[in-house]
Amino acid sequence: MYIYQTQDWPNFIWDNDKLLVLLANIRHVQGRLLGQMESLGFKLKEEALLSTLTLDVLKSTEIEDEILNKDQVRSSIARKLGMEVSGLVDSSRNVDGVVEMMLDATQNYVQPITTERLFGWHAALFPTGYSGMYKIEVGKFRSGDMQVVSGSMGREKVHYEAPKADQVGIEMDRFLGWFNHTLPEIDPVLKAAIAHFWFVTIHPFDDGNGRIARAITDLQLARSDGSSQRFYSMSNQILAERKRYYEVLEKTQHGANDITEWLIWFLSCLGSTLVNSRNILDSVLKKAKFWERYNQISLNDRQRLILNKLLDGFEGNLTSSKWAKIAKCSQDTAIRDIQDLINKGILQKEAQGGRSTNYELIIE
Repeated sequence: MYIYQTQDWPNFIWDNDKLLVLLANIRHVQGRLLGQMESLGFKLKEEALLSTLTLDVLKSTEIEDEILNKDQVRSSIARKLGMEVSGLVDSSRNVDGVVEMMLDATQNYVQPITTERLFGWHAALFPTGYSGMYKIEVGKFRSGDMQVVSGSMGREKVHYEAPKADQVGIEMDRFLGWFNHTLPEIDPVLKAAIAHFWFVTIHPFDDGNGRIARAITDLQLARSDGSSQRFYSMSNQILAERKRYYEVLEKTQHGANDITEWLIWFLSCLGSTLVNSRNILDSVLKKAKFWERYNQISLNDRQRLILNKLLDGFEGNLTSSKWAKIAKCSQDTAIRDIQDLINKGILQKEAQGGRSTNYELIIE
């Protein structure tokens, strides 16, 4: 029997005593993080926001084994928020769609979630009407039944079977009624955890349920912060704990209406998210310190582009050929740009040798 088939569905219960310490710690760290971010100047705060939102979009889709282009995501967010950022690139329709959904959830967090709003998010996720090679029903609740399975053909394992299609409308009306008008005695962070679990249990769409559930979670966490400024990424931590996430979710969906174990996992995951958000702040401060140190040094646009990529976490090794490809210039120009930065004490050759020469920032 699945949880939605129990007599008490969806009257969830939980053991408050097991949650109080976790919840109190999260509220403390939330407040401290927001205070730290508020003390930053406008440009640093904007850079931290852009970094966090980019990470959130990338990791939310990566949970579904879909890899988006980081530069496209960052550029799409910057354009939609009106940020003046160097090195913007064109972004694809599917990237713009994911960004549009995430920004609507976090920037318009005070607005209620309606059926029409969810349909808009779903349509944004699948602008072509296809999920991979499969055509799906876009901007509407599913008309077929839904199973979550793993394994190859003939050896599939059914992990979960969602409510029948003819029940989805009724279940979503009940969910949205609760979400938009819930009583104030439920802590806003707990509400985010409950909403995530409730939505993915209904599984109302053909595809995209996980990404939309995480958007709903981000919206509710923005309400708990009282701010559209996002400085931590729950999706990043869920990806890191993906195996355990699915285990607890499946176990709770097969149980009675006591969701204590799910809430404990969610709060623990959020706690780790808040602690790890320090990495984003450190990265932003490191970047600001770097540009403050070299603000009087003459640099061309190509050099600024590559240096920003290095500061944002360049994947792999930087070579002259990669420089030429990214900066869209000749190999000779790339070598001159690199040598100029070496002469100015900004770049150096990596210590280890190899078939090609690699370069790295000089960190002071």
